[in-house]
Amino acid sequence: MLPGLYIVATPIGNLADITLRALEILKNSDLIVCEDTRRTGILLKHYGISNKMLLSYHDYNKEKRTPEIIQFLKGGKRVSLVSDSGTPGISDPGFYLIRECIRQGINLVPVPGPSAVITALVVSGLPCDRFVYEGFLSHREGRKRKKLLSLINEERTMVFYEAPSRILKTLRIIKEIFGERECVICRELTKRFEEVIRGKVSEIISTLEKRERIKGEIVIVLKGKE
Repeated sequence: MLPGLYIVATPIGNLADITLRALEILKNSDLIVCEDTRRTGILLKHYGISNKMLLSYHDYNKEKRTPEIIQFLKGGKRVSLVSDSGTPGISDPGFYLIRECIRQGINLVPVPGPSAVITALVVSGLPCDRFVYEGFLSHREGRKRKKLLSLINEERTMVFYEAPSRILKTLRIIKEIFGERECVICRELTKRFEEVIRGKVSEIISTLEKRERIKGEIVIVLKGKE
């Protein structure tokens, strides 16, 4: 295993969804950079990987931590970058570290695996030969509306992340802007209470309105303009 930054995808829910290669790289890393050391610790413990140096890396400390990690890498070390779930760098602070490694000429090694975007897209049943991923929509209604309005003529399938506390409000805005498009809500993908809801936007709103509480991580997949 050569020195460098290994961009390691980890499960988005089900711990069994990790590759053999990813486990081998984590076992042989000198340092594992992760968003939340507790969550990564659970994964490592599950697979019997112990005595690993873990370093937290998130939006609030990335500017401070990046130079430290770069120096570690320049010392010939093997560093794994993981996110809380899925592939690092996608709606994830790891992007900042990856960009800096490129600028510094440090070896990067992708270790592919789970991604909530792709998982939701393929199970949605909507066209996935071309799609656009917009990440998390803003929690501010004005910015959210502006972003969605900019996509009103988008012909490709659209994928968004949204928090459960905001999903109904967001779906109502989507209905107002896009009308009765085909839509799919993927909730808790690969986990015990995984759920995929398909239908017109108003049908999905009606389904969710009947619930006292909506939980879990959510991916919205919306059909493009025909």
